[in-house]
Amino acid sequence: MVLDAPVVSIKARSFTIPTDRPEADGTLSWSSTTLVLVEAEAADRTGIGYTYADAALLPLINNKLAGAIRGQDAFDPQRAWRIMQGAVRNLGADGLAATAISAVDAALWDLKAKLLDVPLATLLGRFRSAIPVYGSGGFTSYPDEVLRDQLAAWVERDGCRAVKMKIGSEPDRDPERVRAAKDAIGGAALFVDANGGFGRKQAVTMGERFADQGVAWFEEPVSSDDLDGLRFVRDHLPASMEVAAGEYGYRAGYFARMLGAGAVDVLQADISRCGGVTGFMLVAALCEAEQIDLSCHCAPALHLHAGCAAPRLRHLEWFHDHVRIEQMLFDGAPVARNGVIAPDLSRPGHGISFKEADARPFAD
Repeated sequence: MVLDAPVVSIKARSFTIPTDRPEADGTLSWSSTTLVLVEAEAADRTGIGYTYADAALLPLINNKLAGAIRGQDAFDPQRAWRIMQGAVRNLGADGLAATAISAVDAALWDLKAKLLDVPLATLLGRFRSAIPVYGSGGFTSYPDEVLRDQLAAWVERDGCRAVKMKIGSEPDRDPERVRAAKDAIGGAALFVDANGGFGRKQAVTMGERFADQGVAWFEEPVSSDDLDGLRFVRDHLPASMEVAAGEYGYRAGYFARMLGAGAVDVLQADISRCGGVTGFMLVAALCEAEQIDLSCHCAPALHLHAGCAAPRLRHLEWFHDHVRIEQMLFDGAPVARNGVIAPDLSRPGHGISFKEADARPFAD
């Protein structure tokens, strides 16, 4: 059987969705999130992918990337990925260019699976049938009662065995906020995320206090660009606390350097930033080679199928903003039950379809 379906169209649109209340972490505050949707067409099928970035991606995708891969065989998304990497060489392949490529690549994999009429997890090959999730939010802008209610709901309603909160805006208050969180979640594990807001020694001091309070995971205690700093913090914290980072990795070489530096106990990767499905599977292979667990960063509907195909996957971040947006805008978006999400194998590709009418009010 000869498989040949030229890509005839790549189109990107953006949608900006206000948050349900003010949000902030240790280094940033925001009031909206922008989703960039990509549709890739071949034969009589349309694949969809997306990233969380900025409307500035639209001309890059609709012009340069679309022009580079139009006419390529939809059954070869890896070849299109390589062509796109070359197309952005002189622009800089990280940052916005990487998120643009990620969204297009995800759409191409969805397209290929739809052309074959199989779920993406089946096309990639599954190591597992479901992915554990941990609730994530607990923004520093939240009053303590909102923090407690949100974290408790993930445990009681969704069955999450771990939850994560933001820290770092007011370090002096963080131990008090951690106590409030621990009281709300019972026996579930508590993670904290500083979003790179601390210096090395401050991170160690804070981490020791959090470890004494039973916190199991310290994410980005220092900037994820500071690999030596991450290693310093990891070396000086109690063995009971794991250090995690990697969500701002854009290419496989960065993740290889992070692993080579011994910077983390668990590596994070974001399929909507690290090169889409193609890039994510490269990171998954690195984790398998180094025997380090991988954790999916946010965008649950996009990670679900690829995460099932990753050899060493610990869990997925069930991030408040993205869960809310995906359930608003995508039919078939995953729902957490008993602390896990599972792909619907009756639906091809990513298993989601875009709700045009519901999205229209948010179009940029």
